[in-house]
Amino acid sequence: QVQLVESGGGLVQPGGSMRLSCAAPRSIFSTYAMGWYRQTPGKQHELVALITGSSINYADSVKGRFTISRDNAKKTVYLQMNSLKPEDTAVYYCNARKDFFSYWGQGTQVTVST
Repeated sequence: QVQLVESGGGLVQPGGSMRLSCAAPRSIFSTYAMGWYRQTPGKQHELVALITGSSINYADSVKGRFTISRDNAKKTVYLQMNSLKPEDTAVYYCNARKDFFSYWGQGTQVTVST
């Protein structure tokens, strides 16, 4: 069973910042594309950011505000979220994907509110 362990999340005021972390097993981290998705009630998972060995992609709604990065030594992927808006409120999920294999973290709630 592959486990992606997420941390971070919580309540933040609009305009604030927050960092999410996702730790993955070595076998996954080194060869899989790592991404962050988010979901709000009644909606499908939305891709927020994706990092592969050669590229980084962001949803248009977060470009310029969010940054995805990876620490190879710690086998951890980060999502730095700045200038947060109420519409960023969602459950954020870490995902590892390669070919037909896809693994998910447990999800962490991010709430942007006064």
